[in-house]
Amino acid sequence: MACHETLAKRVKINVYFADPHSPWQRPANENMNGLIRQYLPKGIDLSLFSQGYLNAIADQLNNRPRRCLNYEIPFEVYSREISNLQLSVALQI
Repeated sequence: MACHETLAKRVKINVYFADPHSPWQRPANENMNGLIRQYLPKGIDLSLFSQGYLNAIADQLNNRPRRCLNYEIPFEVYSREISNLQLSVALQI
């Protein structure tokens, strides 16, 4: 995020940063932390686990249906949006 000001200007978006020690300002992050803690308790030495196991945890979390996505998984929504974008671009040509 070192270049967040440049990015914000180029894509015309506002960039906000949460205040330190203010978890209520980033609820999605805190929710994900809670989900991760189901697999890995706070303070545990991650070197005790193989990269494969950590990747499996990430895959399970990333492939959970999300209420905010109408209980679809993020990859399904992303794939559909990319297909729609490709179709709209193809139709414009």
